[in-house]
Amino acid sequence: MAISASRPEIRTSPSEDGVARRLLDSSARLSYDPLTEVDWETPLDTGYHGASPEWSTLYGTPYWDEMTDAQRKALTRQEAASVASTGIWFEMILQQMVLRDIYAKDPLSDSFQWALTEIADECRHSIMFARGAQKLGAPAYRPRRAAVELGRFFKTVAFGEAAYAAILVAEEVLDVMQRDWMRDERVVPFVRTINNIHVVEESRHMKFARDETRRHLARAGRVRRHIHSLLIAIASYVIVSSMVNRKVYANAGLDEERAIREAKANEHHKSMMRSSCAGLMEFLTSVGLLTKPALFFYQRANLI
Repeated sequence: MAISASRPEIRTSPSEDGVARRLLDSSARLSYDPLTEVDWETPLDTGYHGASPEWSTLYGTPYWDEMTDAQRKALTRQEAASVASTGIWFEMILQQMVLRDIYAKDPLSDSFQWALTEIADECRHSIMFARGAQKLGAPAYRPRRAAVELGRFFKTVAFGEAAYAAILVAEEVLDVMQRDWMRDERVVPFVRTINNIHVVEESRHMKFARDETRRHLARAGRVRRHIHSLLIAIASYVIVSSMVNRKVYANAGLDEERAIREAKANEHHKSMMRSSCAGLMEFLTSVGLLTKPALFFYQRANLI
């Protein structure tokens, strides 16, 4: 079937392709296959944490002080599995947004091929996170129904800077905590490997997301910028508030209601989240996406 000659081909700019070419070259030099890189065969050693204990939602609370060492380790394993499950959920949203963004673009361009490379990375990461959560002895933690439906709406309507800045928020928050976990010898070795793989490969995704956010904002008007800044902030709140499922406490053998109360009031964890997002907030400010309405949701999520 012939394609109408009057329909213009959507091409990418030379600068956009330049960034994509460098990312493709980097991916060719340094990428991992989690199926062979991660030790899936060695049984779980419950003498290890699943994440650095300082990142636990209960670290620094009276409840944490009362817990045994075994309970603390069991909790961080469940929390790490919950973060991984949330990562799978958001990576599925991410893949759909990127696919929609490149749908009508030039398949011969470096940016198109980089986008497919990123999607391939995310597919491997999701499988890696799923197997990791399973090995940690956790169930399939899922976001609450409202978050799932909001995610369904967001992936359908978000485009341009709204899509890429939201991608950046999710990846930046994970990046900082996983850099701590991958260096921490108290964390079970296979989780450290998973975190290392994710940090290395997501660094390229974050570079692309920053550049795409700037590029799309260059042609965004004031109204669109304000609408999208709020949409990004709401998405960020939903993502961050979904990271640790409330069921992790019961599955670690704790009193769920007490644990939830103390976690919500935990100033140490709030401080950890804020410090992890300092660079992200600086970027959002620099591109004009940290508006007053958006600030409300970032503060509610303890990101600023």
